[in-house]
Amino acid sequence: MSSDNGFDRWRPHPWHGLGVGPNVPEVVHAYIEMTPFDTVKYEIDKETGYLKVDRPQRYSSQPPALYGFIPRTYCGDRVDGLSPKSNRGDLDPLDICILSERTISRPEILLDARVIGGLRMLDHGEADDKIVGVLDNDNIYGDAEDISDIPEVLVERLHHYFLTYKSVPSMEEDKSKKIEIDYVYGFDHASSVIEASIADYDEKFDQ
Repeated sequence: MSSDNGFDRWRPHPWHGLGVGPNVPEVVHAYIEMTPFDTVKYEIDKETGYLKVDRPQRYSSQPPALYGFIPRTYCGDRVDGLSPKSNRGDLDPLDICILSERTISRPEILLDARVIGGLRMLDHGEADDKIVGVLDNDNIYGDAEDISDIPEVLVERLHHYFLTYKSVPSMEEDKSKKIEIDYVYGFDHASSVIEASIADYDEKFDQ
């Protein structure tokens, strides 16, 4: 439904109603679900498009970068095909982490991210890639074109966070043992993952 001035009255769904980006796969849109200040795990509600509380973080682990997803992407068979150890895609939009020199403390925003690489993560056998990008035109990171262009310690922080953010006390099942990051990749492979996720989305939702 449109208003009298021609604009939609209703907010577009962040997953389905926004574009993939201005210059895919080099620069993509990222919808931010979490910031480095969040001690609660937030994620998009797929039905309504609003941000919802998934769970409080059990420990003090906080994401080391802005964290969200690329609109109009889906991790299905093609994304699974790029992850040799997985048994399927995780059936969610493609995750992305964005580095920014300036503090961005609020979620539910849309930004342009320059893709530089990613982490190939498996979560209980599902392909759950984490694309890594930098805020486009950022004063510090904006010129990065590959993951090798940023300090290695930043990649280590991302690696550690995703291996531990689902950890549970030792008296329970250690779910973290079922999470694995077997490959840190640069822009070339990241672009293949993004293109595969767009094709998976088109097949799933645009028929």
